[in-house]
Amino acid sequence: MDEKLIFIEQNINDLGFHIDSVQTRQFFDYYLLLVEWNKVMNLTAITDFEEVVRKHFVDSLSIIYQKSMEDVDNMIDIGTGAGFPGLPVKIMFPHLKVTLLDSLKKRVDFLNTVIGKLDLTGVETLHGRAEDYARLGERREKYELCVSRAVANLSVLSEYCLPFVKRGGTFISYKSGDMVSEMENAKSAVFLLGGKIESVKYFELPGTEIKRSLVTVQKVNGCPAKYPRKAGTAAKNPL
Repeated sequence: MDEKLIFIEQNINDLGFHIDSVQTRQFFDYYLLLVEWNKVMNLTAITDFEEVVRKHFVDSLSIIYQKSMEDVDNMIDIGTGAGFPGLPVKIMFPHLKVTLLDSLKKRVDFLNTVIGKLDLTGVETLHGRAEDYARLGERREKYELCVSRAVANLSVLSEYCLPFVKRGGTFISYKSGDMVSEMENAKSAVFLLGGKIESVKYFELPGTEIKRSLVTVQKVNGCPAKYPRKAGTAAKNPL
């Protein structure tokens, strides 16, 4: 186990962090729960310890390439799945108030188990569709930062995510590979939703040959009341 804890420390510190022993243990316990629960439900195709550390934990924390997290007070993770990127970010930035939203109840049950085991505070889980929660007054345009590692094109993700972001806030989408074409195709949708594509950061995931990208969208105007459209519409008919 000591070697695994050292591996976690080294890989996360290589991003520029100074991880402490409590955080290191939290990541290790998170890994153990992920593997245990994955035996009875589909949380991830990645279960090898080193791959989980690099492809889930480190990848989630790569947000620091695009955002100074010390300056962020609250964040929502849309389509969080097994908690990526939201929970690793919360572990490394305990001051954050984090909301994790997922449409599958079993995944939310897993997240609640992790939160309890790791003694995390200031974390809220939501079970449901992003389109439904974004229409509710207490969620709409509330968050300084919205993140998503969900698999969908940027136009669709923007309709899911930008309604949650307050004016002046940020939406960051975790992506793979070259984003030039996808960003160009998403410009009009992002504009309609009150946003503006600000930048993209390309990088290679440390310890792998995986090409990753982080797309940053700034919320410059309010989101029109008609967005998001009803559940399922964005995926079937992107803006």
